Amino acid sequence: MSSATRVLATLDDLYRVEGKGELIAGRIVPLMPSGRIPNRVASRIFRSLDDHAEATGQGEAYTDNMGFAVGPLSSGRQSFSPDSSYFVGPFPADGMRFIEGPPTFAVEVRSENDYGGSSEADLAAKRADYFEAGTVVVWDVDPEAEEVRKYRADHPDVATVYVRGQEADAEPAVPGWRVAVDRIFV
Repeated sequence: MSSATRVLATLDDLYRVEGKGELIAGRIVPLMPSGRIPNRVASRIFRSLDDHAEATGQGEAYTDNMGFAVGPLSSGRQSFSPDSSYFVGPFPADGMRFIEGPPTFAVEVRSENDYGGSSEADLAAKRADYFEAGTVVVWDVDPEAEEVRKYRADHPDVATVYVRGQEADAEPAVPGWRVAVDRIFV
């Protein structure tokens, strides 16, 4: 009788994976590419964040597929790859590698498989991971409802909801930045 020993994946293994993925509990979890609308929403958020970062000289904004190495956290997670993000530093010496540490602000845009069933619990668990790692603000962006739910590390279970006709912010993670919800949604 033989027992198979599972070899745990590492961040170095994740670097060699084609496509988007995250390292959780020693497993590389592939992430499905997003559809047109979720991708457009994430890109509009990125563009606004990037304009703010350039105007203020504070932090950097990132598109989908940026890697952040963390943990391991209590869930086993060792990386994040948010749909859009903002990071104030310190920046890695090797700019070709993942950023060591969590994003200051993370944006998760829901795709078609992020509704119903266990999706709400999965999204809440990922937010908890972000906050355990040290992320200050997480947005849960819902293209179907056309709303932005802002969660803060100091009140992780309370969402501030922004809808069309309002400006959403990421205070205190991104001081002074605001974006019109009407501008986010396609």
